[in-house]
Amino acid sequence: MAPAPAGLIKRFGLWAALAAMVAVLLLPTPADLPLAGHYMLAILAFAVIIWMTEALDYSVSAVVIAALMVFLLAYAPSAAKPGITTAMGTGASLSLALSGFANSAVALVAAACFIASAMTATGLDRRIALTVLSKVGAKTHHIVIGAMIVGFLLSFIVPSTTARVACLMPIMMGFVLAFNVDRKSRFAALLVITTAQTASIWNVGIKTAAAQNMVAVGFIEKQLGAQITWGEWFVAAAPFAALMTVALFFIMTRMMKPEMKEIAGGQETIRKQLQELGPMTLNQWKLLAIVLVLLGFWSTEKVLHNFDTTSTTIAAVALMLFPRLGVMDWKQSQKGFPWGTVVLFAVGISVGSALLQTKAAGWLAQLIVTNLGLQMASAFVILMLLSGFLIVIHLGFASATALASTMIPIIISVLTTVETPGINVVGMTMILQFVVSFGFILPVNAPQNMIAYGTDTFEAHDFVRTGFMITVVGTLLLVIFALTYWPWMGLMVK
Repeated sequence: MAPAPAGLIKRFGLWAALAAMVAVLLLPTPADLPLAGHYMLAILAFAVIIWMTEALDYSVSAVVIAALMVFLLAYAPSAAKPGITTAMGTGASLSLALSGFANSAVALVAAACFIASAMTATGLDRRIALTVLSKVGAKTHHIVIGAMIVGFLLSFIVPSTTARVACLMPIMMGFVLAFNVDRKSRFAALLVITTAQTASIWNVGIKTAAAQNMVAVGFIEKQLGAQITWGEWFVAAAPFAALMTVALFFIMTRMMKPEMKEIAGGQETIRKQLQELGPMTLNQWKLLAIVLVLLGFWSTEKVLHNFDTTSTTIAAVALMLFPRLGVMDWKQSQKGFPWGTVVLFAVGISVGSALLQTKAAGWLAQLIVTNLGLQMASAFVILMLLSGFLIVIHLGFASATALASTMIPIIISVLTTVETPGINVVGMTMILQFVVSFGFILPVNAPQNMIAYGTDTFEAHDFVRTGFMITVVGTLLLVIFALTYWPWMGLMVK
């Protein structure tokens, strides 16, 4: 039997990645690029193709890329010590390959996964979802609004997009079945697609809502020596995400117009499911209190206190796991814990750091600046060109974390290379990170999209046509915000 197209793509992707790496290695090293930088460009070519084609599981790819960094960089002199021509050896290259694990953002991502596990273990996420949906009425448009509100609220307290959508999809499908609505109906497709896209939109609006944001924050802190607090991110991004959410509602309800205006018996079904959960348990009350206090610490960072996001989150996880005070034990926390995501995240940061340290990112940035004529371009032109590039290249990526790990170091190098007077490198990097979350078009562009697609409630072309329109509106909003709100805040030019 002939292999499936996906299997062919993965097999081709692996060989293409290896061929690309070897081809880059065989090219002569440019005079202004250190040998270590040359080797990192070869590893980057391998990583991009592997991540775009999903030729290897993401967790496996992280281990393979780390191994390539260790053994290839071991034979190159350290770019940080230009006067020394001897190879750095496996000890130094191993430190570079594992440097991402020392980044505080990795600890935050791991802690976020623990919070998501606690939500699942206690059932608090499901209770919040059902409680909100029980208040919105039985009209189809109201149910969609309820689903969007739930997605918005969970973005604050479940810092994992995959976990949020994985929690919500069974609830949405339960409604579809309980309402006796056809799984292939437009209403079912409307509900499921809107839930996934709301999660993607609020990945932009909330710093702690997605792992890819932590990648950008990690690079900004390490390479630019600047910190972006939870509140600063929210003030910059939440208005954009709020308008995107409004646009999402109108786009989805017009392009996927439901067959009925009201679901008969809808409210009773939701209330019945809520009643089956019983009263709030002690662990749910404790977890809710911990999360609300944590949210308070996040939002008042550098205003009422100097505790950073990572530190307060780790403290919250310690409370969640503490005997008697906590809500789960270690074994419970490990059920479905995505350690592979944490490893990918850390190795992704290592790749980005190595691109910067070996001067490979700067060399690439110089090529981009020269060929696109960005040397003296305005901040607006730079933002629009790089945003368009990120939106297009995201079509080939199934992970925004991988995309951020690959592109944010290069973006930082581009922004530090241009000669635009007064350009705010930190602010521009943050805005471009918003665009990294624009995985709206293809089901394969984000894990939450694939979870939604797995419900079998819609065809891929439904997701593509609505996602394309969402991306168009998002791009228009980018233009509007880049001409008004963000310059007023001093995020583009100081």
